[in-house]
Amino acid sequence: MSLAISKVPTPVNEPVKGYLPGSPERASLKAKLAEMSATKTEMPMIINGHEVHTGKLGQSVMPHNHRHVLGDFHMGGEVEVKQAIHGAMHAHKEWANLPWEARAAVFLKAADLLQGPWRDTLNAATMLGQSKTCHQAEIDSACELVDFFRFNVAYYEQLMKEQPQSAPGMWNRLEHRPLEGFVFAVTPFNFTSIAGNLPTAPALCGNTVIWKPASSSVYSAYWLMKLFQAAGLPDGVINLVVGSGSAIGNPVLADSHLAGIHFTGSTGVFNDMWKTVGANMGHYKGYPRIVGETGGKDFIFAHPSADPKSLVTAIVRGAYEYQGQKCSAASRAYIPSNIWPKIKDELISQIDGLKMGDVADFSNFMGAVIDASSFKTQKAAIDAAKLSSDAKILAGGTYDDSVGYFVRPTLIEAMTPKYQTMCDELFGPVMTVHVYDEHHWKDMLATLDHTSPYALTGAVFAQDRYAIQHMTEALRYSAGNFYINDKPTGAVVGQQPFGGARASGTNDKAGSILNLLRWISPRTIKETFVPPTDHRYGFMQGE
Repeated sequence: MSLAISKVPTPVNEPVKGYLPGSPERASLKAKLAEMSATKTEMPMIINGHEVHTGKLGQSVMPHNHRHVLGDFHMGGEVEVKQAIHGAMHAHKEWANLPWEARAAVFLKAADLLQGPWRDTLNAATMLGQSKTCHQAEIDSACELVDFFRFNVAYYEQLMKEQPQSAPGMWNRLEHRPLEGFVFAVTPFNFTSIAGNLPTAPALCGNTVIWKPASSSVYSAYWLMKLFQAAGLPDGVINLVVGSGSAIGNPVLADSHLAGIHFTGSTGVFNDMWKTVGANMGHYKGYPRIVGETGGKDFIFAHPSADPKSLVTAIVRGAYEYQGQKCSAASRAYIPSNIWPKIKDELISQIDGLKMGDVADFSNFMGAVIDASSFKTQKAAIDAAKLSSDAKILAGGTYDDSVGYFVRPTLIEAMTPKYQTMCDELFGPVMTVHVYDEHHWKDMLATLDHTSPYALTGAVFAQDRYAIQHMTEALRYSAGNFYINDKPTGAVVGQQPFGGARASGTNDKAGSILNLLRWISPRTIKETFVPPTDHRYGFMQGE
């Protein structure tokens, strides 16, 4: 029972630490990297608060040194999924009936723990297991996740305040209930913050969750689950299950209590899940909420008035930070013929100068791609470009998986705007540019809009304000996160809510109140103080 109208702490974005030479955070993180590198971690599933060991093991390795095993994780299937569903359903009533402030306190505590004593652990786990540099880990597994926890609590308070009007003689109220059933959270390898947000946003709203992380990021997911427990999350609220997509997904999607899906991953997998839900509709207790952020083929479009220097920086950072493995990473660019001669040599020079290697070496700009499958995809695209008469490799174009899954940052010039790497999602450090006739920039906007089925992020560069306005309107549906004179990456919670439409997802905007709305089922309550006692209305009286 809550005996107060509570006000949560006002959230502010977590400051990004610089990890400069000589700084205490640099020394502390390096010590944690050494400690965790030297320790082989056993990672059981955590179901209803209990560690579950199956003996069916997978390995977490460093992508930049794939012979280095960080630990073994236990994988499950239908038996473990049923245990997790039972735990989630058992915990649902008690968790949902907690005062909302009590649920919020768990995640505010998680934010403070992550901001302080857990910061090095999650950053190091993300660096080692997902090959992120210290800066990329810091903005992800520390700052963005802290922001998710704190801003979501503030959005939930705002949501709870949303109430209807009441006419005289009555009191109308709106109750923001959790969904009836459990939520299935499926998280990707590339952002620890997304892995932390997808199960916790529904849980904040009173839901219980089955959480399946990507197999290539179980290492950081395991430490996230330990963080949730340290913050006081009750047993059964979030249940960590690990295994192949079919081994976990099939029994989850077949269960009648499925109430929602919170997904980030590939468009193809999301489409298959949606089809399965549709086929099972007669079996579910209600209509599952389906929320997904999927693929992208994110663009940079330069107008003839674009500033060359800022354009080069945007391409280098937007395309190659974290090896191009961000959902928002730029992978195609349209450069006008008057600008290209001004930037070509400098762009090639900067790309060729990017240093890559072990992320424990803080001088590196990049690490390795996540696994052998991704390496194979990048290699195939680069090899095809080398053989094509419609493309030319200007920078990079080499790769080596003998130690780690390293792909040099690669720049391809496409002679046609419909060349394969201008259209297909690669999710790696491969950027393709097409140089167009500066006089036909408006026509090229239409080509850009129709080239890809995705609509996640995009950026335009121009100094001409009329051109900026024209591009903003022409590309209205081409990106859910649209940037003007900036790279199309780096969305910040509370500032640029993230998500796209078309084949990029349902655009429910993680990091905003819009996402939390998907995890509640409102109930309207009308209380009449003095009810009528006569069924007859006044118009029924005689003349």
